[in-house]
Amino acid sequence: YLQVYPKGNEFEDHLALYLCVANPESLRVGWKRRASFSFVLLNQSGKELYKTKELWCKLFCDQAPGWVRELFRKHPDITANFKPKIQQVRTSYMNVLPGLIEALNKPPHSLSETELSNASSELIKLTEAGFKLDWLKTKLDGVSLERKKASADDSIRVRELEEQIKNLKAELNKEKEKSATSAAKVMSLEKTVSDIIEQNKKRKMSP
Repeated sequence: YLQVYPKGNEFEDHLALYLCVANPESLRVGWKRRASFSFVLLNQSGKELYKTKELWCKLFCDQAPGWVRELFRKHPDITANFKPKIQQVRTSYMNVLPGLIEALNKPPHSLSETELSNASSELIKLTEAGFKLDWLKTKLDGVSLERKKASADDSIRVRELEEQIKNLKAELNKEKEKSATSAAKVMSLEKTVSDIIEQNKKRKMSP
């Protein structure tokens, strides 16, 4: 559903729109919904005053059924120093923020170096534009640290597995050598027995 504040609210000084998920408590824990939408603003006569230039696609989840509203509720000073004169510029920056937050909410091991680098670049751009995102910088640093730790743990595990494989191969080669030696001994014994049997037959046939 859509929440509309024609004169703004404590976070905005102009028309504010909030897209929210209806009855999120009725959905399962961990639910996610991706919605595509656009906005068209009309006056009382039906004249079009504003229309979004592109179709937006946002992810809603149980942690943030109305991401913009929740974001400003938790961080009311987020746009304190962000005062663009052009509304389209404000909208453009605000479209970047949810994607950045969504990326940093992923498990650290699932993020690539490229994704982390892009997240860092976007955070720098938003901060330079006037957003107060110290909390998000802390989040990014934590995610980067966890990923480095996970990568280090993976490297250690890989080395351990490589060493284990090396030892198993050495043991296997030893067993092969033993088997080859055993097979040679068996063949030698079989030949000796065969020779003895043959000699015994000859002796029996001798007058």
